Formats: sequence, C-alpha cells, structure tokens
Amino acid sequence: MTLEELVASDNAAQKMQAVTAAVEQLLVAAQRQDRLTVGVYEAAKLMNVDPDSVVLCLLAIDEEEEDDIALQIHFTLIQSFCCDNDIDIVRVSGMQRLAQLLGEPAETLGTTEARDLHCLLVTNCHTDTWKSHGLVEVASYCEESRGNNQWVPYISLEER
Repeated sequence: MTLEELVASDNAAQKMQAVTAAVEQLLVAAQRQDRLTVGVYEAAKLMNVDPDSVVLCLLAIDEEEEDDIALQIHFTLIQSFCCDNDIDIVRVSGMQRLAQLLGEPAETLGTTEARDLHCLLVTNCHTDTWKSHGLVEVASYCEESRGNNQWVPYISLEER
C-alpha cells in the first residue's frame, strides 16, 4: 500500500466517523425538537401529505433482516419517492444503537410494543429554517456520495 493510499484510507475512516457522529447528533436533536417521524407507515403517511417538509430519510436495517422481502419493497418505494422529491437518503445499520439513541426501552415486556425504527424522517417546517450542524454534515455527505455515483450512502452505527 502506498503512502497516498494509506492517507486516503485514513481520511475516509475519519470522514465516516464524522458523518456517523453527525447522524447520531442529528437524530437526538430532531427527536428533542419533535422533528423526527419514526416508522415505515408513519413515514409514508407524512411523505404523502407533506413531502416538502422532509429533509432526510434514514433507512435502518441490520444484516439479519436483509432477507425480509416486505421490508425491502418498502425501502425501494421510499427510496424512489425520496429521489423524486430531492430528499437525502442514508442507509443505516446498527438497530440497537439507533434504539439507544432514541431512548427506546432495552426490552419490551409484552406491555409495550417496540417502535418500528426501520424508517426515520427528519423534517423541517416550511416557516422555519432549522439547520443543525449534523444536518449540514449529513447533507454534504449525501451530495458527495451522489457525486461518486453512490445514490444511497451507507453508515454503520456502532454500539457503545
């Protein structure tokens, strides 16, 4: 491996860490400010009613769920809608970390059903121009990825 390749690899790893941290910060801030829609069905309803309010779509799935055909069909339809409406999309793995970030209970004891965390939408009111550092960082990463012909970039949320 040459020095240039080593430096490029290190820069890419640092970029991924920065984007992952930005996504985590963005999710926490969006939830705190009631700008987060959680769930495939809820996301579809919102995008049908007010697609212009959506600024980012996160599609979350872990490796063991990759074979879920129904979920993949939902993802394909959501991705298509997002592309048609210029909404940034990011694929995410690390469902446990995602649940932890959103304050989901560690175990559901039959009394509460876990929320569907497979699709998360970050919204922005038409009258408000909310810009968090995390949103700017993630939008920049999405734009850079599209420039490299990676239309749906992927990040992995690591457990802590």
